[in-house]
Amino acid sequence: MTKKELLKLLSFLQSKRLLNDEQYQEFLNTKFDSFADIEKQIRRKILVSDEDWTQGKAAFFDMEYTNLAGKVINAEILNILPQDLAENYRMVVFNKETKTIEAGLVDPSNLKAMEALNFLARKNQYVIKFYIISEDSYRAALKQYETLGEEVGAALDTAEAIFAPKEDSIEDDDGKGFTEVIKSAPVSKIVSVVLRHAIEGRASDIHIEPVGSQSKIRYRIDGVLHTTIVLPIYVHSALVSRIKVMSNLKIDETRIPQDGRIRIKIHNKDVDFRISTIPLMGHEKVVMRILETPEKAPTFEELGFMGYSGEHALSNIKKPNGMFLVTGPTGSGKSTTLFAALSVLNQETVNIATLEDPVEYYVPGVNQSQVRPEVGFTFAAGLRALLRQDPNIIMVGEIRDNETAELAIHAGLTGHFVLSTLHTNDALGAIPRMFDMHIEPFLLASTLNVVIAQRLVRKLCEKCKVEEKLPDNVFAQMKKGLDAIPDASFFGGAKKGDYHFYRGEGCAQCGNTGFKGRLAIVETIDVTRDMKDIIAKGFDRTAVEKELIKQNFLTMDQDGMIKTLLGLTSVEEILRVSKM
Repeated sequence: MTKKELLKLLSFLQSKRLLNDEQYQEFLNTKFDSFADIEKQIRRKILVSDEDWTQGKAAFFDMEYTNLAGKVINAEILNILPQDLAENYRMVVFNKETKTIEAGLVDPSNLKAMEALNFLARKNQYVIKFYIISEDSYRAALKQYETLGEEVGAALDTAEAIFAPKEDSIEDDDGKGFTEVIKSAPVSKIVSVVLRHAIEGRASDIHIEPVGSQSKIRYRIDGVLHTTIVLPIYVHSALVSRIKVMSNLKIDETRIPQDGRIRIKIHNKDVDFRISTIPLMGHEKVVMRILETPEKAPTFEELGFMGYSGEHALSNIKKPNGMFLVTGPTGSGKSTTLFAALSVLNQETVNIATLEDPVEYYVPGVNQSQVRPEVGFTFAAGLRALLRQDPNIIMVGEIRDNETAELAIHAGLTGHFVLSTLHTNDALGAIPRMFDMHIEPFLLASTLNVVIAQRLVRKLCEKCKVEEKLPDNVFAQMKKGLDAIPDASFFGGAKKGDYHFYRGEGCAQCGNTGFKGRLAIVETIDVTRDMKDIIAKGFDRTAVEKELIKQNFLTMDQDGMIKTLLGLTSVEEILRVSKM
């Protein structure tokens, strides 16, 4: 590794405005042992997308870069390199011109991979041109070896002989037959394919549900459920039982709900699945929440905290004590916001302890505990124990009852910084909800620093985003809402009166949906000295509204409307999740 190679990488990152001059000099004067060491140290300190990093890697190794996302590869070309070798060497063949083949490589330092393809090429008299590709490009190409339907279909052909109802079937009295069946290759294959494709498709949840004579498998992608594949009902019980075996649940217990967890390695990453089963009429339904910890915690801005909401979140996260409260329904991104906050707070000089149900994101350096109510380890009991663990910062996954609320408030009063979540419809609703839990107004006023409420909306795909003309009635509705927002509250370059809206046309990059990823629409109440006085006196609504005007407060709906002007999401999405 030479200084010249490092210079190429740093110059590329600086040209993309990913490095400032100070960071450029710092990295240039750092001694790195290998490219892996460079990647580890630089990516820990700067935020860079995988595609940008791969282009920088191409400059470092003096190779060409290409992006395979959305590229349809001819099966004959793809199979020049068999699937098992493609998976082993993380490499794909994606193009062929006469006797020249083009191959994409994730790790250009893997000489064995190059040797293996060179050996195949010599046998067929091919000339190879190597390119560097990102992990996303590699996965997009790998998915084309077999589609979900083909993979499951092949397993189903075998499964039919085992599961399909037969006229002269004889019941297996000892029950051993069914146990063998759920361990059989076709069932295992179907479950593993469903899990893998869910990860590759960026799903957050998998639903396996009986519907009449069918077993329907749906993925929740960017907050919306999509039917992915429909199987015959006769395979449903075996699929449910296979998932129960993997998550250590009782196979023979079908009368009550059960919860479990699976951890498996997919694409060299450990992925957790939170399992929930519930009995329906005749069959059980399974929902699997995918808990994939990102390599790097998102920033508040990446999550959707902009303008005053971003300022309030960042300023309050730096306070030495008190309570940082995030509200919203299930699936609104509260845990991800707390994960971002913990990553900001996570320093060698502080002791951070959490109580969660379940532990969704693993954060190195943070002491994370899973509550277990069945053995008496509740949020309240755990919080009492944590206060004896000399914590500086405490994260309580959820305030569910009076006892937990009281303990959390007292922890904030006694010099600890407490982060937690609460189920309410909006930020204002959190304060009466705490009163309802018998928290004294003066104690809440002394403890509360900020209340954040949020919902998730789908982000427009950057590749196929275009400006759209709204129907007159919808435009009038949006204009009325935007005109009501004070000038000072607009952010990100959006301006009052200059209203342009966008939609996604759909492309290969986003699976023809027009959306890729999600972001939060948020509202934040900064609990200032004046707001504390209002809370202590019983939370008079008129006084609250006057104080919020001083804070340039934006409701979630208004925050979302401004984000439509910035092209981050569509009007359709805001109308879908808002109260407009």
